[in-house]
Amino acid sequence: MTHIHITAWVIGIVLFFVTYSMLKSGSRKAKMLHMLTRLFYLIIILTGGMLVSGVSDWTIYIPKMIVGLIVIAAMEMVLVRQAKGKSTGMMMGLFVLAFLVVLYMGFSLPQGFQFFK
Repeated sequence: MTHIHITAWVIGIVLFFVTYSMLKSGSRKAKMLHMLTRLFYLIIILTGGMLVSGVSDWTIYIPKMIVGLIVIAAMEMVLVRQAKGKSTGMMMGLFVLAFLVVLYMGFSLPQGFQFFK
């Protein structure tokens, strides 16, 4: 299940940046890609929930879940603000910071890959 979750968020991140660049250039197909990105948000949340449901002490995963939701919310806010033509600097900064935090947390928790231990 870990591999499915990681694959989902890697595809979600790639779709986010492709959608962001298409919105920035004014492409008409950006709206369709934005909807596909939203689908991957749901897949990321579902696979993450499935990962947490399989552990016995899930309380250590609550902060990671919260930061992961902040990452998804920041991604969505960046795309919506870009579509409306508003400034995205603050939301992009929040996205980058939260993404780095959630990566560190995810790779240092007992379940999954152990890059930081």
